[in-house]
Amino acid sequence: MITFIDDQRHVYGVEPICRVLPIAPSTYYTHVGRRAHPELVPARAQRDRMLKDEIRRVWEENFQVYGVDKVWTQLKREGIVVARCTVERLMKQMGLRGVVRGKTVRTTVSDGSTPCPKDLVNRQFTAERPNALWVSDFTYVSSWQGFVYVAFIIDVFARRIVGWRVSSSARTEFVLDALEQALYERQPAQQDALIHHSDRGVQGGFNRSTRRN
Repeated sequence: MITFIDDQRHVYGVEPICRVLPIAPSTYYTHVGRRAHPELVPARAQRDRMLKDEIRRVWEENFQVYGVDKVWTQLKREGIVVARCTVERLMKQMGLRGVVRGKTVRTTVSDGSTPCPKDLVNRQFTAERPNALWVSDFTYVSSWQGFVYVAFIIDVFARRIVGWRVSSSARTEFVLDALEQALYERQPAQQDALIHHSDRGVQGGFNRSTRRN
């Protein structure tokens, strides 16, 4: 509102504009005077201005993920005495907020109606040679753009990842791509009798990939 009056005062005058807008001319002139003479600004406003600079600094130094509590705690560590409610009020004015933890993402959803391959491992995750037992799963990582899903295949003998893929969604194809990569890289022979073990997550497609071996 003050900016609007600044822009239009030379055309319409301050008083006529103030008669239309819900602001008294004295309020506008007070703001103008404080801009010209910062020492006239009330002590609380001066402190708020200083605190806003410190709050923004802490927020940006911590990758813009800190919320009210963590910003307040960090300010206290640095010897800046301020009430938590003040930090909350100023962060709200500045439009600053921390990262909000979302709901837990389920990467395994079993479906009793889907045929399940026989478990050939019985929780014995050991192997005496390469390409005897592969285990697979997928997980997720939180990023600035959202959740990123990672599928991976591990050779139990070497405890080494032999295939992996990344996707922005938990789709079947990217899980199968991880298996295809592992098969291409390792080229297991027919006599290896390779066993591919996975969880029962239907949304990831591991049941399908298990049947391919």
